[in-house]
Amino acid sequence: MKNEVRALRTAAGWSQVQLAESLGVSRQTINALETGRYDPSLPLAFRIAHLFGQPIEEIFTPDASDAPPSGGKR
Repeated sequence: MKNEVRALRTAAGWSQVQLAESLGVSRQTINALETGRYDPSLPLAFRIAHLFGQPIEEIFTPDASDAPPSGGKR
């Protein structure tokens, strides 16, 4: 899943530590989110969206690996 967390954090002028503290997670979690190594839980995605005042869909978007297999349903 692709996300805009790094861009939003940078635009807000926050460090990874500051964002992590605001969300109640570790700095390592923020780093993993920003580098695409971790997809957030739904509650965390909602907290991120609320913090930045944007819909989840504006922050998190599926990439090719998230697409259902061709001809199949997810």
